[in-house]
Amino acid sequence: MALVEMENKGEQEELTVKGGELLFCGTTAWDEVRGKESQETNLVSPTRLRSLMGVHIRYVASGCVSCHCVALDVEGRCYTWGRNDKGQLGHGDTIQRDMPTIVSELSKHKVIRAGAGRSHTVLVTEDGLSLAFGWNKHGQLGSGSVKNEVEPSPVCCLVSEFKTTACGGDFTVWLTPVEGASILTAGLPQYGQLGHGTDKEPPQTIASLAGETIVKVACGLNHTVAMDKNGYVYTWGFGGYGRLGHREQKDEWVPRRVDVFTKHNFLPPDAIVSAGSANSSCTAGGGQLYMWGKMKTSGDDWMYPKPLMDLSGWHLRCMDSGNMHHFVGADSSCISWGHAKSGELGYGPKGQKSSASPKKVEILEGMHVFSVACGYAHSMVVVDRTNVADRLEQLEVYDGKASKIAVPDEPDKGTYIAEKSTRKSSAKKSESSKKRKNSDSSSDSENKESSDYEGVKASGKGGGKSAGKSSAEMNGSGHGRGRPPSMTKNSPSTGEKGSGKRGRPRKS
Repeated sequence: MALVEMENKGEQEELTVKGGELLFCGTTAWDEVRGKESQETNLVSPTRLRSLMGVHIRYVASGCVSCHCVALDVEGRCYTWGRNDKGQLGHGDTIQRDMPTIVSELSKHKVIRAGAGRSHTVLVTEDGLSLAFGWNKHGQLGSGSVKNEVEPSPVCCLVSEFKTTACGGDFTVWLTPVEGASILTAGLPQYGQLGHGTDKEPPQTIASLAGETIVKVACGLNHTVAMDKNGYVYTWGFGGYGRLGHREQKDEWVPRRVDVFTKHNFLPPDAIVSAGSANSSCTAGGGQLYMWGKMKTSGDDWMYPKPLMDLSGWHLRCMDSGNMHHFVGADSSCISWGHAKSGELGYGPKGQKSSASPKKVEILEGMHVFSVACGYAHSMVVVDRTNVADRLEQLEVYDGKASKIAVPDEPDKGTYIAEKSTRKSSAKKSESSKKRKNSDSSSDSENKESSDYEGVKASGKGGGKSAGKSSAEMNGSGHGRGRPPSMTKNSPSTGEKGSGKRGRPRKS
């Protein structure tokens, strides 16, 4: 999930102030994404969204198991779209939105940060308020009450003076500049992902971090990664596949330092921190990217942080991780890799679907990407429009399910003509989706559809084969079971097959 940090500086801050163009790739079949979806609903190349053309977007957010998206513009307006079965879009209903729609009830607020979970969304405003909407069964909205399981309109969180937030599958983390109380959490406590060993409804501070000032945090499905002002890295939560980086797979109920990033390998102030469903990553000295956890759908897991040498020498500006894919903005390139099925890597109609190694998104080569977000089977990037307006005009435009990918013909008449590479963007709802139950069981009973690689957690140490926790992580209720014993750069390509060759991405 998206990196959260206390402040941005220099050029990056300037870009977020003036905003840029949002580009989207991946599935648009929000109601079918976790089932058998039609390939005709996939946008396999970075695509402009009609309703956001000309809008200056500064920040985007989604989550590794999120089937919805959040975008913030420079004026502080919040746009949401995607699945809305639990009211996670904040429009006061549970009606799906296929295109970005302004959350009207936030018109009096200037939103500066956002986080997205499986079925909930949390926002932070310029004046330090936190607002949330969506599923609240485990108290993940931070409102201090679970009386209403679904909150389709924004509600106030019981936190203040907060600048940033991040969401896991069914929990939320808030950061504050207050010394001794810099991090609070709320939501599903099943694997220790809250860091304080309780399941109390109001957001709670993490006592073991009371003496530290946490400045960056990222959340995976059921784990958390954080960095303090001294450059130390902490992880806690579900330990399957080695995603916590402690050379073992046990769950951690309180924050534990990652020993690789101690001594002479502290993280610099401008480090990136990211977390996917079953992996974690950060940049250390010299900008070197380290990753750990489940890297591929098969093969050995990385039980402790290892440098990803394919990206050595690159200046990583931003990064986010989805279910099993990653996006990076580096220098004047956009790079992606991982396991994908819906075009979320953005390689184009003739490009490969998945890539085990980092690979440039050629159609974006030469563009300055300053914000990225990865969700479940989709990705978003925000690019600086400076000097690339003509190239942006050549990209496809998506109008929503009511029409095809199109370019304007006679705007005054509101008509459109299809581009050469048109694809149908409408799909009938599958009968199975119509019959889908609104289950009252724990959110982790849905993990099977959001993380199809979660297997059975191995009990031993070391870098064994893929290991997870299907019966516990997927089907736990969040109460009782699992509780700790003590608890009471090339020229732009058009996507030819030749562009899919392997090897580390080269700078121009």
